[in-house]
Amino acid sequence: MQVQAQVFRNTQFSGHCRIWDCAADVPLVCLIVNYAYSGPGNIETGPWMSVSWSDESRFLINHVDGRVRVRRLPGEQLLPSGTAGHTQACGGGIMLWGEFSWAALGSVVVVEQTMKAANYLNIIADQLHLYMAFVFPIRNGIFQQDNAPCHEARIVLELFEEDTDEFHLMSWPPNSPDLNPMEHIWDVMERQLRTQTPPCPNISTLRDRCLDIWYNLSPVMYQKLVASMPRRVAAVLKAKGGETRY
Repeated sequence: MQVQAQVFRNTQFSGHCRIWDCAADVPLVCLIVNYAYSGPGNIETGPWMSVSWSDESRFLINHVDGRVRVRRLPGEQLLPSGTAGHTQACGGGIMLWGEFSWAALGSVVVVEQTMKAANYLNIIADQLHLYMAFVFPIRNGIFQQDNAPCHEARIVLELFEEDTDEFHLMSWPPNSPDLNPMEHIWDVMERQLRTQTPPCPNISTLRDRCLDIWYNLSPVMYQKLVASMPRRVAAVLKAKGGETRY
């Protein structure tokens, strides 16, 4: 079953060397390997089609790498023109929470504050139930979330325990971005955002552009991400805790 994002929204209301940033060495612990053997769809794509993937990501008005470059004369490094505070450097930003499955994009939510258990609980209550019921009407859906502190809060887990007759919560290993296809979606959105001109002048424009990019993501793209799950699992197993191309 393929459900277009608009349908769901309507029902919901050269050869030179280059310098690269050093890749973060995030250890993929034994839990990932155990999960890869026992998780749904570790051999075939089919069972992964029953999973709804979720994640949060932050988007900044000014994409910075931590290095702000200025032109100055010797001895001028401490002048106001040669310094940049945190707000000046990135211009502020927003946090988004989103979900998707093979069948359809879900909602993307702008998180106005820091994501805490209460905020996350509201998102789950307002967004997740409608989406899971619509996309998985026979109640065979599986919801994925990572192990962020707000996800592991008692009030959140208690809510999921009450919902086991509607969908199941996937047991997810910590520190495992290689296994979450949502990471690729965030990367696609970030790259599209940086190609738009003129640059975002304010938070409101940033929000509008992010929402527009999200709701115009190609179904072919996110279905390919779901189809990549067997390869992702195989790559994690082969790497034995090391980095993968995902």
